[in-house]
Amino acid sequence: MRQFTRWLFLAVALLGAVGGQADDLSAAVGDRVTVLTLQGPINPVAVSYVDRGLSLAESQGAVAAVLRLDTPGGLDSSMRAITQRILNAQVPVFVYVAPAGARAASAGAFITLAGHVAAMAPNTAIGAAHPISGQGEDIAGTLGEKVTNDAAAYIRSIATERGRNAAWAEEAVRKSVSITEQEALSLGVVDFVASDVPSLLAQADGRQVQVQGQNVTLRTRDATTVPAGMNAFERFVAAISEPNLAYILLSIAMLAIYLELMNPGAILPGIVGVIALLLALFGLGNLPFNYTGLLLIGFAFVLFIGELFLTSHGLLAVGGVISLALGSTLLMAGNPVYFRVSPWIIGTVVGSFAAFFIWVVAVIIRDRLRRPMTSQENLVGRIGVVRSDLNPEGTVLVASELWSARTDQPPIPAGREVRVLRVEGFWLWVMTIEQALRAPEEPAALPAGGREALPAPQDDATTSDTASSSR
Repeated sequence: MRQFTRWLFLAVALLGAVGGQADDLSAAVGDRVTVLTLQGPINPVAVSYVDRGLSLAESQGAVAAVLRLDTPGGLDSSMRAITQRILNAQVPVFVYVAPAGARAASAGAFITLAGHVAAMAPNTAIGAAHPISGQGEDIAGTLGEKVTNDAAAYIRSIATERGRNAAWAEEAVRKSVSITEQEALSLGVVDFVASDVPSLLAQADGRQVQVQGQNVTLRTRDATTVPAGMNAFERFVAAISEPNLAYILLSIAMLAIYLELMNPGAILPGIVGVIALLLALFGLGNLPFNYTGLLLIGFAFVLFIGELFLTSHGLLAVGGVISLALGSTLLMAGNPVYFRVSPWIIGTVVGSFAAFFIWVVAVIIRDRLRRPMTSQENLVGRIGVVRSDLNPEGTVLVASELWSARTDQPPIPAGREVRVLRVEGFWLWVMTIEQALRAPEEPAALPAGGREALPAPQDDATTSDTASSSR
């Protein structure tokens, strides 16, 4: 009996130890803090990232989520989407303006005030939240008043909800005031000044916040931080949504498609051009851009293509370069600096296009001066490229000139090389090089009437009789 009691006590002790270890393990798994890092302009990519990061924290049962923020501002629609996501989060959200030297300007001020806990690192700033237009200018008149009043009411409601200085928040919108981290702490704009995330979690430990209408006591001192950076797709979208890269992709698309049209059937330039164009348009969709600038760039492309098919002696190319320069300048004109294309990149792209078309036009003019292509003897035997399918009529490019052409062979698709057999008026009769090698020699030229004007062939007897009678 005594032995049975001893074994029972040992079993209970063991179960208690295991249960205690299980509780400790559960606490270790649950006591985690998800750390997001958001740097750069507030745009749709930032919205997607913050939403995914907070959803991850909620699904994993994190005790809190920390959003490290460093932004010059961004789009109003994206800012409102992020603040709404934070206000409706199912876990406490710490918005932490960091690292040293970071800022929460414009849209960043709204996001910081929306956090359940707001904190700043040393040597940081917050404020300057006055709304501006998509072109970076003040919004004048009644519309400007409406937008400003709406933004002021919105930031005041957020600050009041979080128990922060609503009067200063309104001034940040109406007067664009900006303050340091120590001023923000003394004015009740933020809750803490912390040198790093562990310091922030230690200071916030034991604080009560409201999450989904419920009081929650923070237990973050010994929590494990789990970074949740942007995934590969988000980083890719963020990269192509950068104004300089979006503009470069648009330029690459124009050049690649132009090269494909110059050399039909090359395939690779066409594939690269279409992919670059779609990526550029996707990137521009995440940015505030001027439609007039985009249309001017598109018109420049049309003029460049026209230079391929029309004899303008370079005038179309000159017009294209001018249109490209104007469109590039207007594309992001007036935007805040973080939504603009670098003037150096614009100058490089426009200068490169100008140099390229100067070379193209010079080659065409030199070729035309060296070998006139209007005489029949200079056309026969030349190699050309089919521009539009010959079935049986179409067009071919011979020595930089576009001609109407015919063939009496099976249809010849665009992109195939052909040899000029003869000229009939303004028509070239052509045949593929393979067919020409197999075919008997054709006369260099025919009378104006074509084949019908040639004398009918005669047999040997007729020829002999004719010869005899003439003697």
